Amino acid sequence: MKLLEDIVGESPVALALLMSTLAMVCTTAGAFPALLVRRRHDTLDSLIDVGLGFGSGVMIVASFTSLLLPSIEGGGFTQALLGFIIGALAIAAINEILPHEHIFKGFEGWHAARGKVKAAWLVALAIIIHNLPEGYSIGVASAYSGVEGVKVGLAISFQDIPEGLAVALPILAITGSRGLALVTAALSGFTEVVAAVVAASFFGNPHALYLGLSSAAGAMVYVVSHEALPESHRGGSEKKATAGFFLGFIVMLYLDTILG
Repeated sequence: MKLLEDIVGESPVALALLMSTLAMVCTTAGAFPALLVRRRHDTLDSLIDVGLGFGSGVMIVASFTSLLLPSIEGGGFTQALLGFIIGALAIAAINEILPHEHIFKGFEGWHAARGKVKAAWLVALAIIIHNLPEGYSIGVASAYSGVEGVKVGLAISFQDIPEGLAVALPILAITGSRGLALVTAALSGFTEVVAAVVAASFFGNPHALYLGLSSAAGAMVYVVSHEALPESHRGGSEKKATAGFFLGFIVMLYLDTILG
């Protein structure tokens, strides 16, 4: 923490930029295993399921310990509940409107766009929907405190490694282009940087901060419940995905404990 304070000073925007950039790097790094194979196979599909389960466990703990509980403590239960609902509804609306394609669930969103948008971009948009609340959470947590910004940033970075594989593998299968798979993973990670910087800038206002914390929690919990966990259980690797979930839960709980 002392080293980070020396790097970013007391600027929540700088901290959000640093931690979200780390998340983007992890997303990009996670795409590299997909570039080493010629086609999708069961091992990599199982790895995606485990990764999605791991990320879900991380995000659940981070949502409560670093976002929702500080919101309740600082702004009261009513305001926290309002923000939690707003965050979930906002991501639900984006999910209904923005056309996107999941690995197992298939097409969702504005059905008039089906067949008019390339499948590769539909897959990328699905990951972007995941990444928006993640970047948003990093930004809001950084605005709240340096410690929470670091905890959420590290949590998101951990779970972005398998997420990078989850975006690169179907892009590679659809287009056959390793370059496009890698670039798409990097761009999906870059959306976290944009969301984090915007959120850290906006929620520097203390009157809106606690509402921002709980809305970020609501957005992340929605993604876990509606997207990540269902996806991780559709490929026949439910036991591995569940083990990944518990591992992610424990890792984030330990990280939260040692950072205080």
